[in-house]
Amino acid sequence: MTTEPTLRPERPFFSSGPTAKFPGWSLDKIDTRSLGRSHRASYPKGRLKYAIDLSKELLGVPDDYLVGIMPGSDTGALECAMWTMLGARGATVAAWESFGNVWIQDAAKQLKLPNLQILDADYGQIPDLSQVPQDNDVVFTWNGTTSGAKIPNTDWLAPGRAGLAINDATSAVFAMEMDWAKLDATTYSWQKVMGSEAQHGMLILSPKAIERIESYDPEWPLPKLFRIKKKGKLDRAIFEGSTINTPSMLATEDYIAALEWAQALGGRQALFARSNANAQAVFDFIEEKDYLRNMVADPAMRTNTGVCMVFQGDWYESLSAEDQANVPKKIASTLEKMGIGYDFNGYRDAPPSLRIWCGATVEAEDVKRLLPWIDWAYHQLKDGKL
Repeated sequence: MTTEPTLRPERPFFSSGPTAKFPGWSLDKIDTRSLGRSHRASYPKGRLKYAIDLSKELLGVPDDYLVGIMPGSDTGALECAMWTMLGARGATVAAWESFGNVWIQDAAKQLKLPNLQILDADYGQIPDLSQVPQDNDVVFTWNGTTSGAKIPNTDWLAPGRAGLAINDATSAVFAMEMDWAKLDATTYSWQKVMGSEAQHGMLILSPKAIERIESYDPEWPLPKLFRIKKKGKLDRAIFEGSTINTPSMLATEDYIAALEWAQALGGRQALFARSNANAQAVFDFIEEKDYLRNMVADPAMRTNTGVCMVFQGDWYESLSAEDQANVPKKIASTLEKMGIGYDFNGYRDAPPSLRIWCGATVEAEDVKRLLPWIDWAYHQLKDGKL
């Protein structure tokens, strides 16, 4: 018998994307002077450039790297990198969760790369990345958004390697330090770790990636949204605020507000600390409960953003597969109806699980208040009361 908790999260937002708005967010924090204007006009274009510059500063991106705003969220940015750069040499795509598997499908079925190595692993694990040839271009997801498994380090990427490293970092940036010296094309979306509005992604290019774009023309046709080259050279205007298509200035201003909040907080190190504290609260909770385990067995590979937990134990294992799948669904839906926590059921293609977003826009106190409710709901369900 578990007593019903009394404290409720003040902000019950635990979705892994779009994630919670930053604490203190409100509509009156949004600069609306760019709305209703051409994105090519000086003030709106300046705001786009400001979003780029502030992103670069907060993330510690090297001066000789370029940062641009792309359409289509992280997917648009990552696929632009794949479509424009892959095919010049052998390629490896490594995946250990659902979004990484999309990049495998892109490489194998859409681009039909001839010299393709696929490395994959089940949810909660990562493949042996030491198998990636240093001459190959490699596409990988820094942090598995739907599995909670991240790369523990970049030791498997040799300094000065011949191939490009294309990094989907959408649920990692602003929560984990990026090893920029080993990354050539890095992408992320506004609605993940910073909790901003969706539809726009960021593409960060190293000098080596720029050289590849300018020296290589892929065999396949490029949609307009992926055409970042002009007269044989990278169109650098894209990286100065002249976006390929019309951006949402409202979404841009929302992203700027989040970046300014992060800057005032103390920059990326302060964001890292908040994510780490939130994740640690969940890790400790999982360790205390004999009916739970972290989906990721190796602590070095556990994310500090979308922490995933799965159920275990005699009662759970006595259930049918259908009933096992309903355990996290029932807990999450019950607590959502009660206004305790929103959107923390596991990803639809992942093993039955709960996934709590622990990024910096979530308050540690809210995470700590949610966890006893999960324990209560589990015991209510086990006792046949839900």
